[in-house]
Amino acid sequence: MAQTALNIKVQNISKSKLPDTDFSQLKFGETFSDHQLEMFYQNGRWEQPEIKPYGKIEVMPSMNVLHYGQGVFEGMKAFRYKENDVNIFRLEKHCERFATSSRRMNIPEIDPGVFIESVKALVDLDRGWVPGEKYKSLYIRPFIMGTDESLGVKTCSNYRFMIITSPVGNYYSEGIKPVSLTTMPEYVRAVSGGAGFAKVPGNYAATLYPGSTAQKKGFTQVMWLDAIEHKYVEEVGTMNMFFLINDTLITPPLGKSILAGVTRRSVIELAEEWDIYLEERRISIDELIDASKSGELKEAFGTGTAAVISPVGLIHHKGTDIELDRKKMGPVAQKFYDEITGIQHGDIEDTHGWCNII
Repeated sequence: MAQTALNIKVQNISKSKLPDTDFSQLKFGETFSDHQLEMFYQNGRWEQPEIKPYGKIEVMPSMNVLHYGQGVFEGMKAFRYKENDVNIFRLEKHCERFATSSRRMNIPEIDPGVFIESVKALVDLDRGWVPGEKYKSLYIRPFIMGTDESLGVKTCSNYRFMIITSPVGNYYSEGIKPVSLTTMPEYVRAVSGGAGFAKVPGNYAATLYPGSTAQKKGFTQVMWLDAIEHKYVEEVGTMNMFFLINDTLITPPLGKSILAGVTRRSVIELAEEWDIYLEERRISIDELIDASKSGELKEAFGTGTAAVISPVGLIHHKGTDIELDRKKMGPVAQKFYDEITGIQHGDIEDTHGWCNII
């Protein structure tokens, strides 16, 4: 076995799947790279990480995470950079969010240095899996699961940390064309005091039925409203939301029920740099409807790791449609999209320290 600078043991795969992989037909999250990283927590400490060939893992049917969901995950991307380097975008911010999610689920935190070096080591080993085509990337999925064999509701004593990677194309079938959203006030995604700000499986599982219902009605996703008054915009299940009303860019404040998106943070920092007036404040669906009727609502778009910037062409609420441009991305959203993807691929200079080049 080889070893990395962090003394990560590396067991290389005997035969790579790379030559048989068609990168022109990538669907999001359905193709996986050659290797995976794993690390165990037992006897009160995290042990040494190890990289192995990607493959099945053996678990017991009584494993805690299967019953009580003590688990967290993260999602980030690596991009083909200039001079054939690879860039992991805003790795430190994803590391911080992973730690925040772990604390909320009472999971022992991983040392940030170990987390960052583990991600880098796995991506470096499978760097051939980073697509060369622009707007495609290598999606990186770290996760932790509680592994105690027990049907009692309690904090685990044993955990398994893993990282897998997947070459991906566009997240939405629409590509970067405008998506359609609908509210579903009879359902809520999260409440303040819950785990809505953490990246945990239950937050997503609870959205599947409403999301499926919305898709059957012809919408791409649900735009979630607050859990108390059912009127204030929070987020879409896979992205944070921004609205351009006249010359003001508005995004809901994070609070305790909205995931702190890394792309959201990037847009806010760029808006400040470009002197775009931005407000982080509550915005109601009624305000959006009124702004649409008056012509003041210019653009709406979502931000997230998976889609980067996703323009919104339609928002439906209780029989009322908010119509936006259904054919193309608006100029402000396009400016953010071009800047962020340009930095990710090395076409635009990174003056923010967002890139991690390996």
